[in-house]
Amino acid sequence: MTDDALHDHAIDAFIAATNADDPARRATLLSRALTGDVVFWGPLGRGVGRKAVEDFITEVVQGHPSGPCLMVRTTRVDAPGEWARFGWRYEDSSGRSLLTGMDVVHVTVEGDIDEIVIFADPPE
Repeated sequence: MTDDALHDHAIDAFIAATNADDPARRATLLSRALTGDVVFWGPLGRGVGRKAVEDFITEVVQGHPSGPCLMVRTTRVDAPGEWARFGWRYEDSSGRSLLTGMDVVHVTVEGDIDEIVIFADPPE
């Protein structure tokens, strides 16, 4: 698999996990996308491990006051070497955009994400 394909595969599995409402399916998808010791920088601070990412998804994404929402990749994956970034939109069940942003990820040579940094909303 090419580097671009590795990046796309890992990122798309992460997005699918974010959108999975079944906890077992979410855990399976995260195990395909992330290393066990992934470092996750999100709006609530820093977490380490797949469980931290899973807890964030359960609390913030699936537990949103608007009801479960959908994360949609809005850009291609831009991947210079082992780093990649992509734009996303977080939308409610009617398709209304609630939040936009960009994630930056580090992808290992095996194709797993070992670091995620979430940037919500564009910089001012």
